[in-house]
Amino acid sequence: MLLTILVDENTERNVTTLHRISMIHDQPALSFCMTCRDGHEAVQRGVRGGARLAQAFLSQSGITRWHRGFELRGVQCMSQCKRSCIVSLSARGRFSYIFGDLDPAERGHIEALRDLMPLYLAAPEGFLPREERPEPLRARILGRLPPPGSSSGLVISFEETPACSVQI
Repeated sequence: MLLTILVDENTERNVTTLHRISMIHDQPALSFCMTCRDGHEAVQRGVRGGARLAQAFLSQSGITRWHRGFELRGVQCMSQCKRSCIVSLSARGRFSYIFGDLDPAERGHIEALRDLMPLYLAAPEGFLPREERPEPLRARILGRLPPPGSSSGLVISFEETPACSVQI
C-alpha cells in the first residue's frame, strides 16, 4: 500500500506503509503533529513547526522509525491548534500523554522526548508522576489519560462508588 504524507504545504512524499507491527505487538507510539504552527514558518521556508520538531527528533535523537519497541509517526492534525508543536505518547493498556508548546530548535525538548521513552516502558501502565518525567516536559503536559480498565488510584470507578458520594 502506498501512503502520501504531506511534509509541508508544497511537498508531498510517497512512502510504503509497513505492516502495523505496533497493533500486533502493542508497541507504544510517539506521535508528532505535522501540521502544528509555531510562528516561525516564514523564516523556515514554510515548513511547519510540528514537521520541524519531528525532523529534529529523528535527526538529533539517534532513534529510527522503529526503535526500542516504539513506533514513531506523524499525524496530520492532533486538534490542539491553540498550542504549538504537539506530541503524544500512547499504547494499548498504558496511560496516554499529550505534550505541547515544544520548540523544534530547543535541543533539551528533543532530549526530553528521547529520555521519556524508556521511562514510559518501565513504568507500570506507563504512569509517570510529574517528578519522574524529564524536566522540560513537566510544565508542557496538556493531558494524561488512563487506559480503560486501569488499576491506577487516579481512576474512580462509579460502579463501586455512587457519583453523588464521590469526594474530590
